[in-house]
This record gives sequence, structure tokens and C-alpha cells, in this order.
Amino acid sequence: MADLQWTIQGREFINCNCDYGCPCQFNSRPTHGNCHAVVAVIIEKGHHGDVRLDGLRIAAIATWPGAIHEGHGAIVPIVDERASAEQREALLRIMSGEDTEPGATFFQVFSTTFETIHEPVFAPIDLEVDVQGRLARLSVPGWIDARGEPIRNPVTGEAHQARIDLPHGFEYSIAEVGRGWAKTAGPISHALDDSHAHFAELHMTQSGVVR
Repeated sequence: MADLQWTIQGREFINCNCDYGCPCQFNSRPTHGNCHAVVAVIIEKGHHGDVRLDGLRIAAIATWPGAIHEGHGAIVPIVDERASAEQREALLRIMSGEDTEPGATFFQVFSTTFETIHEPVFAPIDLEVDVQGRLARLSVPGWIDARGEPIRNPVTGEAHQARIDLPHGFEYSIAEVGRGWAKTAGPISHALDDSHAHFAELHMTQSGVVR
């Protein structure tokens, strides 16, 4: 059991280089054999011990040369520049899987797969996420420019709705699937083009996803 108690509730946008739906969500190999991704979360309500995290945002640029579970990954953690020193430390501890039961959250699981952890970035994170609408916009000046949209029916052009339901997942319970575009800069440079995106309500603690 983790000694320190923490909770975050909010909304998440993730864009990776897999095809729509992302086979990694189903324990299959990534579409192109590797994984490149951007992650962003709006924390509507949260705390780490006595440190409040309400209204803050976090993001990351990550890459793995193969499937995530095979390791050798690299990450650039990004924390809202508005966070105080105590809030920055708290958010980085959550993002790095500290104060968390093993296997309980995707932060903790993914942290075991990183070979390179670049210095954290403290920057403005301009983020909007509409989970039900499958819409997102993410801007971290000098680091990330990304957006998410619904998948479109190739015949009618209508917005297509599909979901991923993970009753025992370590990230979310249900995610709305869409598509995304992202460009990143710095030590991990991506150009994601019309690839998998998902949008989810997050509610997790040091012990895992709250259902």
C-alpha cells in the first residue's frame, strides 16, 4: 500500500501514432511497431497529501522503440507553469509513479518502461478537452501543438462514435475514440498525422482507477 494518499479527477486527451482504436489497448502490437505519443490532462479536482491540485494541467511527450511493455522509452514531463513549488513536486511524483501502488495507474506502469527521463518542463499548457464531443486542443509553446477530432464516416462524413471499455484498466474505465494530429519539438520530436486519439474522464488515486 502507498503511504501517501492522492487523487486526481479530470479530463484526458491522448494522441499516438497507432491507427484508430490503438491495438495496444487490446494487448496487441502497436500499428507501426513503435509508439510515439502526446498526453495531456486537465485536473479539475485533486490533491497529493495536503497539496491541492485543482485547476492545474499536466502533459508529456513520450516515445518507445517497440511496444511499451518492452521498455527503452523516453519522456519529457510537462507541468503547468502556474503550479507552486509544492504542486510541481506533487505532480511530478504522481506522473513518475511514486506514492502509487505497483501496477495501479498508467503513470506508475509506464514509469517502469522509461530508459530516459528528460528534465521536466514548466510551461503554460493551453488545453481544452470535450470528451463526449471527441474534441481537444493542446498547445505548449515550443513543445506541443496538437488537436483531436471525431472519426468521420467515410461515406456520409458524419461523426462516428466508438468507445473502449476497460473494466480493469489502469487509465480509465471508458474512453471515447477519435483521431488526432500533433507536432512536438525538443529532445522528442513527433509528427502525428490523422492517427489514434482518445478522450476520457479520469478519476484515479494511489490505488488505481475509481469506478
